[in-house]
Amino acid sequence: MIERIPFDALGHADHGWLQARHHFSFAEYHDPHRMGLGPLRVWNDDTIAPGTGFAMHPHKDMEIITYVRDGAITHKDHLGNEGRTEAGDVQVMSAGTGIVHGEWNREEVPARIFQIWIRPAERGVAPHWDQRRFPKADRAGVLVPLASGRRAEIAAGALEIHQDAALYGATLAPGQTLNHRLEPGRRAYLVVALGSVTVNGTDLAERDGAAIRETDTVTVAAGPESAEVLLADLP
Repeated sequence: MIERIPFDALGHADHGWLQARHHFSFAEYHDPHRMGLGPLRVWNDDTIAPGTGFAMHPHKDMEIITYVRDGAITHKDHLGNEGRTEAGDVQVMSAGTGIVHGEWNREEVPARIFQIWIRPAERGVAPHWDQRRFPKADRAGVLVPLASGRRAEIAAGALEIHQDAALYGATLAPGQTLNHRLEPGRRAYLVVALGSVTVNGTDLAERDGAAIRETDTVTVAAGPESAEVLLADLP
């Protein structure tokens, strides 16, 4: 079963410096029918103006993945971690027992990011931050694990999260198709980062989402232009 979530139907918050779109209920946007999918609680589509950002603030017991679509994000936290994550790359923050952090756009162009929150399988882990480069050429026609709680995928280069879930990314040439196998009882959430695709026969435009349930295979086919997708495989 595929439930298309069109971009125009997402929750919207205009903060001036931040234009936020919410795939699920978040902050002042509340939809009882969109409270997450399994442990996936938040998928925000954020555009951050140059020279602005999220000031230092706390989190606890949440796995927070940031995927940079355009521009770059600069991170700083109370543990002493600092880093700049560029377009196409990923950072992961395990809030665990508690972390205080800020995220800023120190560039001269807008930063466009996906902010993804996943509930951990275990509360009270030690807080942690990491980032990694994921060249898009390595994702051509194949779903590459970007963040995962599975040992084999972490060993293969995915950033670690504390949940039996994984976030994959792929780029597709025009008309190209790929398949992803879902184990029994699992589900997925897919977002189109670039271009348009068809997922199990359902057409999705750029920045649309799709909740995928009760199927064993996810088939993604690019439209007439190149496409980029992110897929969360969830318990």
